[in-house]
Amino acid sequence: MRARITALTIAIFVLALVASAFVAGGSATIIEQRSRKAVRLALEAGGQSWVQVHTDGLLVNLVGTAPSEAERFRALTIVSSVVDSSRMVDSTDAEVVKPIAPPAFSLQLLRNDEGISLIGLVPKGTDREALLKRLDPLAGEGNVTDMLEIADYPVPAGWAQALDFGLGTLEALPRAKVSIDPGHVAVEAITDSPEEKARVEANLKRERPADVRLDAKIAAPRPVITPFTLRFLIDEDGARFDACSADTVRARTRILAAARLAGAKGDLDCTIGMGTPSPQWGDAVVQALGALKELGAGTVTFSDADIAFVAAEGTDPARFDTVVGELESNLPEVFSLKAELTKKAETGDTVPVFSALLREDGHVVLRGRVASERARAAVESFARAQFGAEAVYGATRLDPELPQGWPVRTLSALEALRLMHEGSVSVTPDLIRLTGITGDRQASDKAARLFAQRLGEEARIALSVKYDKRLDETLALPDGPECVRRLNAVLQGNKVTFEPASATIPEMAAPQLDALAKAMKQCQDFRMEVAGHTDSQGSEEGNLRLSQDRAEAVLEALHARRVLTRNLVAKGYGETQPIADNDTEEGREANRRIEFVLLDAAPVGADAPVDLPVSEKALVPEPVEAAPEAVFDESGFVDAPMEDAHGEPMPEPTDAGSDEGEGAMPPVAPDAADAPPVPAAAPQGPAPEATSAGPPDAGVTPDPTPPDAPVPAAASEIPVLPGTESPGHPKPRPDGLTPAQD
Repeated sequence: MRARITALTIAIFVLALVASAFVAGGSATIIEQRSRKAVRLALEAGGQSWVQVHTDGLLVNLVGTAPSEAERFRALTIVSSVVDSSRMVDSTDAEVVKPIAPPAFSLQLLRNDEGISLIGLVPKGTDREALLKRLDPLAGEGNVTDMLEIADYPVPAGWAQALDFGLGTLEALPRAKVSIDPGHVAVEAITDSPEEKARVEANLKRERPADVRLDAKIAAPRPVITPFTLRFLIDEDGARFDACSADTVRARTRILAAARLAGAKGDLDCTIGMGTPSPQWGDAVVQALGALKELGAGTVTFSDADIAFVAAEGTDPARFDTVVGELESNLPEVFSLKAELTKKAETGDTVPVFSALLREDGHVVLRGRVASERARAAVESFARAQFGAEAVYGATRLDPELPQGWPVRTLSALEALRLMHEGSVSVTPDLIRLTGITGDRQASDKAARLFAQRLGEEARIALSVKYDKRLDETLALPDGPECVRRLNAVLQGNKVTFEPASATIPEMAAPQLDALAKAMKQCQDFRMEVAGHTDSQGSEEGNLRLSQDRAEAVLEALHARRVLTRNLVAKGYGETQPIADNDTEEGREANRRIEFVLLDAAPVGADAPVDLPVSEKALVPEPVEAAPEAVFDESGFVDAPMEDAHGEPMPEPTDAGSDEGEGAMPPVAPDAADAPPVPAAAPQGPAPEATSAGPPDAGVTPDPTPPDAPVPAAASEIPVLPGTESPGHPKPRPDGLTPAQD
């Protein structure tokens, strides 16, 4: 009985324990759910949805990453208002706040006649006082308005170089806006003329630091073209412009389209300018080009409202009359047409010639006929004014039978020759022929306009002008030494690295190679060596091979970036040319390098001059006369006697110290003594006269450059002397001779 009571008691206690545990567990679960729900609702209402809520009995565990420390504190405050803070377990954190980025520094400089204004934000390290002091003289009578803000942050990379370049740019531009950012300068400016615009653009390109990017927008007013000139011709070489002017973009488009219909090909251009004689300029030009196309060969020249229409020799007269009649009937009223059918020239007469040769070094040789001593003095004085007092050598002779207008033709020819870098010009009664190389794309246009203005639109001219981009100042192309300096400067600032003991260029070196390829774009026409160097670690043989492989790797990398490498050669020097101490790590690092070495200062390949539009070559038949006593050897050099100022044969030049008599050649100037002779082709056109026999008027002076011969690379061995010592200088007046007797 007693055992039963004991068992029953134990059972009751067990049941009570189970019931208590069940009730306690259920109560805890209810509390957890209610707490979790209440906290979540409060957090959602407070916009703190980033918090994750977990409950463990009476404890509330908060997990998550707050956008900021302030948001984290706000979430904890919300939770503490729902449950007791002793029940909270804070497992949250906040995002790491990034340091405040420095502001975008920028400076704008505005300059005009009223003064200079400074607007922008500059770093505190900028010397503001020195900046204002540098700008104060530029403001003139105006003021320097300082509206700059300063921020206390480190000076960013590229800021100092851009600031110095921008200030230097503003000094050269009286009306400009210069915007300066770290490593970048933007320029907007207005110049007074297209020539000044070209000069400013060239100077900006030349002076820009290698690590500063430049955006330049330089504007210039349209040029005033006087006379308003256009010249178009068709001959055996095809149809082309010798000069082209238009008053509007629409007129230019129509003129170029008419030229292409007439057979012109390639790149055509027309200068848009002011000064047109009529708003119907485009209509008149289109009609004239169409008429010339109908004839098939000839020349049409516009000089303001005057039109010279010349048909080539052999044109059917009936066809000529029909085409000219239609053109005269349909031209706008303001235009005046003068038409001419070229006739075959008679042969047998001696043709007087005046010629001038402009050498590459700037020296000029004058030969041929002049009308009088006064004309000779005028020609030589004009030449010295054009080319320099010490650069002209005169060897002309007198011919009082020259046709009327000869002095004007010779002076105009010399003025046109000034447009060339090197070349020649010859003048005959019927034709002026200009040949040369120039760095001015508009040289042919300017020469045609000059001849039309000086001699009239009917003047017969023949232009053969080649354009050499390396002579173009507007392109500011570097020469060979400058190219090597730029390339090595790029390598110094962006060294090309290799994997250890290897010629493999890692991918991280791509920016350095890109910078090198960019610098190479204007230097592809020079022969250069890509030289590889190593430090002294390792064997000499291994270093030599490694340096060669690395130089070739750079060459291949440039080729892969579309750089023309035909003028580059790779060569390794190993450890033989150190520039620092190989006993230190810094020295060894400096010795492991790539360098560029100039092999030839003269450009090759793509630098060859290209033809500019040329004028007629065969519209004026040239008379045939006796062959001169000039000998052309196998190399094409000419050996012919020279005449003095009176037409007498000159003796052979002697040494500078010789005194073999009064007829000896004056001492040769140092800069001309070693000049090679002029290469020449077989004579064409008016043949030069023989000077070794016969009277002085038996022929003409030999032309140093035959009409159709290429421009010589060098000039003949002719001494270039001051005007007072020139054989062609006017002789002193004899004593007792009055001006009336001269």
